[in-house]
Amino acid sequence: MSLAPQIARPSLLQLSTQAWLDMLAKERRASPKTVEAYGRDVGQFLRFCAEAGLARDCEDLSQLAPADIRAFLAARREAGVGNRSLSRQIAALRGFARFLEREAGIRCEALFAIRAPKAPRSLPRPVAPAPAQALCDPEWGEDGIRAPWIAVRDAAVLALLYGCGLRISEALSIRGRDIGALEEGTITVVGKGGRARMVPALPQVGERVREYLAQCPYAVKPDAAIFRGARGGPLSARIIQATVERLRGALGLPASATPHALRHAFASHLLARGGDLRAIQELLGHASLSTTQVYTAVDTRRLLDAYRNAHPRA
Repeated sequence: MSLAPQIARPSLLQLSTQAWLDMLAKERRASPKTVEAYGRDVGQFLRFCAEAGLARDCEDLSQLAPADIRAFLAARREAGVGNRSLSRQIAALRGFARFLEREAGIRCEALFAIRAPKAPRSLPRPVAPAPAQALCDPEWGEDGIRAPWIAVRDAAVLALLYGCGLRISEALSIRGRDIGALEEGTITVVGKGGRARMVPALPQVGERVREYLAQCPYAVKPDAAIFRGARGGPLSARIIQATVERLRGALGLPASATPHALRHAFASHLLARGGDLRAIQELLGHASLSTTQVYTAVDTRRLLDAYRNAHPRA
């Protein structure tokens, strides 16, 4: 009799889940965070089914009833999960179910028989033009404690968010080899889903980046990120978030003023000045126009507020 420890073999459900996640990452080019979130969502559901004795293998999923899915949603609500997360979880489970049906002929009818919770769609809260420009000014970032080049660095990152509509991760991924294109007035970044896009860079944005590069004490290498931390390592997004948190107090801005709100400001200010919605979609890197259309609601709300405040009969 062997005394060697028995290694548990992964179940067919686990193998199927991993195959689905691999497909999302390689074929659908989903971002790592999306793959991680979907894997977590499906894992929670499968653990619930196993603990409740509902399903321990792929074929068992076809026997689930709508009441079983509602029981899972109720358990998640008791754990404090909101409608937005539950709606995403149902979307992940349905994607996994479609994969099982296509690859193994197993269909989970119960997942498609229930209605996903409605998630409240909150409107973006962009930063107003004057505060947005102040956030991109290094003079506001100087505190007399940190090295002066750090304030210039933070201003350059925020200028990329407001002036080019970049996500903070996209701005921090700019490498030394991208500087040449930036000097010519464009920048190419890779966004969600591995989609590359080229966006114009205003002269003011290029000036902020050049000012940072001139003061940065670390050499810029072609394959390395240009934005560095105080000790020379890659700059963390949390540092930029902390900078904006500190500047909010100095500028009297609400808690909604975040680095990502500068990206919202980029889109909403363009739209307010007559920008084309399709062009804004391409600049932001949105896969669907419906995602960009939320900014039309922001613009409409601002017009209605102006009407109520200014019209004598409002």
